[in-house]
Order: sequence, then C-alpha cells, then structure tokens
Amino acid sequence: MTRSYDEERLGELLSLLQPAPAGWVAAAHELPAARRSLDEIVARAEADLAFRDALVADLEAALAKEGYEPDRRLVSELEKRLSEN
Repeated sequence: MTRSYDEERLGELLSLLQPAPAGWVAAAHELPAARRSLDEIVARAEADLAFRDALVADLEAALAKEGYEPDRRLVSELEKRLSEN
C-alpha cells in the first residue's frame, strides 16, 4: 500500500530524522574533488607511459612526487583502476 503525503507532512517526517553524522557530511563534500583527482591521475597514466610505469612501480611515491596526498582511499581506488586498464 502506498501512502500519499503532502509537502508539509513530508517536512514534518524529515524533521524527525537525526542529522547525518559529521563524517558523512565531510565525506560528501570531499567526493567531487577526490573523483576529479582520480580521473585526472588515471587519464594522465593512460596518456603518459612513464607516469604509468612510475605509478605501477611505487604508487605512493609517484603520487607524492606529483603533489598528491597518497591517502589510503586514493591509493586503493587507483590500484583498482590501474589494474583494470
């Protein structure tokens, strides 16, 4: 059975929810920039064989050398993307 609610009722129901945890909000704000960085690194690795070789040889060192912060999530996602190509 589906219920039909008007906007006011939906607003009331939404106001009963707890706010999202601060960590979720922070992660949501960081996602677009992180995705852009990932896409940029992968595109460069596809176009620049020397850069790709450096990433494959020592991913974290190559990222640091190029000015990227090689955090756990970035390294993990790049390892997946580079192994796919």
